[in-house]
Amino acid sequence: MMEVISFVALAAGLIIGLGAVGACIGIGIMGSKYLESAARQPELMGELQTKMFLLAGLIDAAFIIGTGIALWFATANPFLAQIANLPK
Repeated sequence: MMEVISFVALAAGLIIGLGAVGACIGIGIMGSKYLESAARQPELMGELQTKMFLLAGLIDAAFIIGTGIALWFATANPFLAQIANLPK
């Protein structure tokens, strides 16, 4: 049973860590492309900025949802009761 709990902690750490890395890379790439496009066409800067902040919020929301699911599994894992009932 203890091995399962350690795997849950490992999985939660991977979900949070890889989600953070993915969100950071995604926002970094998006920000660089925004700066490139704003430098090419400065008259579209306002419209592009609105879209960039909307997408930044969606990227962060995906990471926060992943963090919430990982913490839910770490604290109140619904699968532990099923694993405890498995034959040994």
